[in-house]
Order: sequence, then structure tokens, then C-alpha cells
Amino acid sequence: MSDQAIAQNNGVVPDAIGKGFAFVFPFIAAIFVSGLALLAIGENPVDIFVLMANEAFGTERRIAATLSAATPLLFTGVATAICFRSGVFNVGVDGAFVLAGLAAAYIGFTLPAAFGVSLIPMAFVFAALVAAAWLYVPGYLMAHYEVDEVVSTLMLNFVALGIAGYLVNGPLLSELSGNNVTPLIHEAAHLPRLLPPSTLHAGFFIGLLMVIAYGIWTRRTATGFEGALVGLNQRFSRAIGISVPGAIILAMVLSGIVAGFGGASHAMGQLHRFVEGFSPGYGFTGMAVALLGRNTALGIFLSAVLFGALASAGTTVQFFSDIPLDLVNIVEGTVMIFAVVEISRLAWRRRRKAA
Repeated sequence: MSDQAIAQNNGVVPDAIGKGFAFVFPFIAAIFVSGLALLAIGENPVDIFVLMANEAFGTERRIAATLSAATPLLFTGVATAICFRSGVFNVGVDGAFVLAGLAAAYIGFTLPAAFGVSLIPMAFVFAALVAAAWLYVPGYLMAHYEVDEVVSTLMLNFVALGIAGYLVNGPLLSELSGNNVTPLIHEAAHLPRLLPPSTLHAGFFIGLLMVIAYGIWTRRTATGFEGALVGLNQRFSRAIGISVPGAIILAMVLSGIVAGFGGASHAMGQLHRFVEGFSPGYGFTGMAVALLGRNTALGIFLSAVLFGALASAGTTVQFFSDIPLDLVNIVEGTVMIFAVVEISRLAWRRRRKAA
């Protein structure tokens, strides 16, 4: 019997096909729904989708713009997936991302420029510590007092935005640039550009390293395996000696570290300062990235690039047509809805098969 036949008999091939379909189906559904919306306003869906594809991947410059838009999503997707995989529904990545960006920018413009490029690792470490400490709080409350993590992390997002808004309009306000921005970080603290004049910067490679490290952590480490068990069944995990509170707290802290790297990357590679409105919802889009990628490293990378393509194409396609940017929001929202539906369907099938 061939290896392929053995794999089919063991359910490997059908499972792989199912995973591929679970990834593709939400985008097919989103294209269908957005196509109906385009028809309703009198536009040709095929022409618009071809235009969007060209604007996202048509030239080297457009590919660079797509990867630049995907860079923050690599971080927030991994940060979210770490928690989702451990059974923790963390919606506070956005707040951690914002505070980390402010912390990194603070290091970048406060410390002397004489530190040179060493400002970059110092800013990243400080940002990671701030974000990890921020998410440690709801993790501890959930692990030891069963405080609902959805409520606590969601509310902490508002607190984070309030703190950042006060600081950027108060003690850290730039005296040269008006309202809502900090001073520029020192030039030595800038992350290098990869394909100038595009905005793609070295943070993209750091994001790739986070994705690779996440894949290794999930497959090759004891803590990654324990986190998956806790996410699947906490009672069983306790029975075999796994510390469920410890696994929950670890997931939240690791999530904060990755979100912190993402905030630092965005501040030092993209904006070179902190501005009010630093994150247009990267943490929440990261939830869609993690869900669509089914918490796998490869899935997160592909999902981040696809959402980056939507964001990149959406900002330029309106210059060549009468299509509003809200079309991209329709596509993203539909993808997220059908991703959740497809994942729930597969989970129900597994439970039914196990029963």
C-alpha cells in the first residue's frame, strides 16, 4: 500500500483538505457577499476584484505595500493565537500594542542619540516588558479568581487608549508638531527600510521570526504542548499534573511580549514616533488573522498577507473607481464571520466523530 493510501486510510489527507477548505471558504464567501454589494451599486465585481488584485500584488512596489500593511498583523495574529490556543479569549492585544508603541517611542526620543543603534533593542525590550505586564493582570485575575478575560481585556483596551491619549497630549506632547504626537525618535533608532521608497521595513522580518518562533513553540516545546492541552480540556490537564493557572498566565504574558514587539516595530519602523490613533484596530484584525489561520504559524502568515492585501488595495483602488473604502470593511467582516462559522462547524464534526 502506498504512503498516500495509508495517509488516506488514517484520515490525514481528508483532514488536510478540510484545513485548506476552512482557510479558503471564508474568502470565497466574502467575495460572493461583496460582489452582491458591488452589483447593488451598479459596479462590475470582476473588474473591481481584478483591480484590487493588481493594486495588491501587481508590481514590486505594490507587493512591498501589501507586506508593509501585513507587518503589524503578523504580531497581533501570533499574540492572539497564543491565547486562543490555550483556551483564553484575549481581546486585549490592541491595548497592549498601543502601550508598547508608546513605550518604544519614549525610549527612542528620550535616551541620548549617542546610544546609536543600541536604542533599537532597548526600545523593543522595554515595549515587551510593558505589554507583558499589562496582559499579566487579566491573566492573573482569570487564573486565580475566574474573572472573565473577555470583559477584563476589553475594558483594559479603553484604559490603555486613555493612558496613551493623556500622555501624548500632555507630558509627552511634541513642542514642534502640534497636538496628538510625541517627538520623533532619533534617526539611529529607525528600523531600516527594505525597499525604499516603500514603507516596508525590517519589522516585517521580525514579524516573520515571531511567526516561526510561534510554530516552534507550538510543536517542539513542553509549554506549547501543555497550553494546547489546557485549551482542549482543563479537567484532563489538571488530572495529569499541568498547572492550569500557570499555563493561562504564561499564555497572556507571551501574548503581551509578541504584541509589545509589534508595537515597537510599528513605532520605530513605520511612524518613527507615537501618534494618537496609533492602532486602527490591529489587535482586532489580529483576531481575524488567528481565527482564519486556525492558530497555525503558516495560516497566520497567509492570513496576515491577505488582510494586508485588502488594506493596501483598498486605500488605492478608490482612486481608480467610485468604490468606497467601506468595501474592504465588508470583505474583512465577512471573512471573519465565515471563518468563525467554518471553525465552529469543523469543531462540531470532531466532537460528533469522537462521540
